[in-house]
Amino acid sequence: MAQTLTLAPRRRPASRPPTRPRTVPHSRSTFIVYFVALVLVGLMLAPVAYIILGGFRSNSEITVDPSGLPVVWQWSNYADVLTSGVFWGQVANSAVAAVATTVFVVALGLMAAFALSRYSFRGRGAVYALFTAGLMFPMTVAITPLYILVRNLGLMNSLAGVIVPQIAFALPMTIIILVPFLAAIPNEIQEAAAIDGCSRLGFFWRMVIRLAVPGVITVSILAFIGSWNSYMLPLFILNDEAAYTLPLGTQAFASQYAVDTAKVLAFTSLSMIPALLFFSLFERRIVGGLTGAVKG
Repeated sequence: MAQTLTLAPRRRPASRPPTRPRTVPHSRSTFIVYFVALVLVGLMLAPVAYIILGGFRSNSEITVDPSGLPVVWQWSNYADVLTSGVFWGQVANSAVAAVATTVFVVALGLMAAFALSRYSFRGRGAVYALFTAGLMFPMTVAITPLYILVRNLGLMNSLAGVIVPQIAFALPMTIIILVPFLAAIPNEIQEAAAIDGCSRLGFFWRMVIRLAVPGVITVSILAFIGSWNSYMLPLFILNDEAAYTLPLGTQAFASQYAVDTAKVLAFTSLSMIPALLFFSLFERRIVGGLTGAVKG
């Protein structure tokens, strides 16, 4: 009898677990990113460190080795600047101009942004576009007609002649930043306030200002730093040394004591330290405020 052969079923090979894609180590890319960041930070901080350390050196040391470190620390350079009434007078002028500019910019910017963001009226888009167009005309372009206007107003050689133009040129950026903040406030809050008997002005004072605090802080810092570092406008408006702001006073001091390089570096470092400290302390506020404006 013929025997029938039966073939055993062929076994399928066991399926292998899917191989995970090899992860590229990020250590090298992270190292490159941090290295580039450190190089950029070093390039930005090197001039600042050179000016500050140069104020502790003598003129002979700077002449022999311009890029060296202080051999003998000359504290007298900074002491002479700090004990002079000229420096503190210019600090006071810069503080008055910066504070006045900041207060008026925030007040006027809040009121204009509130109307542009919360109410519909004819020509609202044109008004907002007009403020936006103000960013396209820097102060360097308008300095000649601005000088003539300030002279005709009788504000030459006074801090008011510096403060008023600074307010005008800071308002466009302030309004552009604040409009998204105020527009993001829910209408239900305003309706509930109206039901409770709160007027539009009351809603503005009691609710809007409190809810827009991050944006207010951001525009305040930008306006203050912009006014503190302003140089070109005081250069054209101010002629009396008693009315000089700190940037203009630094240039005048450098011209007067051109031979004493160490003292000029000390004066320059002291004049820039307040703005650096102010910006460093409120850097997160600026970034947070601008982020909120973009989200809004």
